[in-house]
Amino acid sequence: MRRSFARRSLPGLLTVAAAAALTVASAGPAAAAGTPTGFAAGTTGGGNASPVTVTSSSALISAMQSSSPAVIRVSGTISISGMQDVKSNKTLIGVGSGATITGGGLDVDSATNVIIQNLNFRGWADDAINVTDASTKIWIDHNTFSDGYDGAVDIKRASDFVTVSWNKFTSHDKTMLLGHSDGNGSQDRGHLRVSYHHNWFDGTGQRHPRVRFGNPVHVYNNYYGGVTDYGVASTVEAGVLVEGNYFENTEDPFHRGEGSSAGGSLVAKNNHFVNSGSGDQGGSVNAIPYSYSLDQASSVKSAVQGGAGTGKVG
Repeated sequence: MRRSFARRSLPGLLTVAAAAALTVASAGPAAAAGTPTGFAAGTTGGGNASPVTVTSSSALISAMQSSSPAVIRVSGTISISGMQDVKSNKTLIGVGSGATITGGGLDVDSATNVIIQNLNFRGWADDAINVTDASTKIWIDHNTFSDGYDGAVDIKRASDFVTVSWNKFTSHDKTMLLGHSDGNGSQDRGHLRVSYHHNWFDGTGQRHPRVRFGNPVHVYNNYYGGVTDYGVASTVEAGVLVEGNYFENTEDPFHRGEGSSAGGSLVAKNNHFVNSGSGDQGGSVNAIPYSYSLDQASSVKSAVQGGAGTGKVG
């Protein structure tokens, strides 16, 4: 049973060819299910634009790259190649639990106000979702990621105000990178503020997330089940609050520094550990600038397993 025990508010520092596979939906959601909390609060995506349903790569790419607001319903399995741009003011939402993007990935590049929800991402050749080049107000919610090449959800190059929530990650190694490189501080300082909550890391390897420069970064109420390398890493001037998470069979739940990257700050509180290490923490983190409900850590496993991934949105 889920139970919220704390709420706080803290000061914060078509082409003709594509048209054949694209239809205007006469029924269905005119927006994503629910609303984002955390840093992406207020993100509306395509808003009240008339939904369109896409079933082919050409239709999907055309709709994503339109300059107009759009609500794009993805139906069935669509194979794309390379990294395909998603422009501003877009909602991408899968139809049912089986909507899948495979082969390539989504590049949210210099965009704002984007929602990606209820999609399966499989077998991507680069990143599944890459948020980059000062993109802002991005909500990535209730997706399932498995068996890809590089990052599942990478956020880089001064992007800001992002929430990654209720996703499931499985059969994958490099899960989530936050911050491009140790030498990108002039661009990234003061940005890369991300909320990660209610995600399920199911036997994945590392980067849950691996953070550079972002401060504060809020990692709360996630379930780490059998993570094989490490959970959270704070490096290079980052400030990460790791709060109310459930770590099970995870020897290294969180630490400072990673590879050749110097350690950042990491504060851990109210976490629950089952057959897991105790983690490494130190330093201070900027205050979280929004109100949020925090589930009791011991209840997070059941809540996340019951609610994360595709097919679980209202």
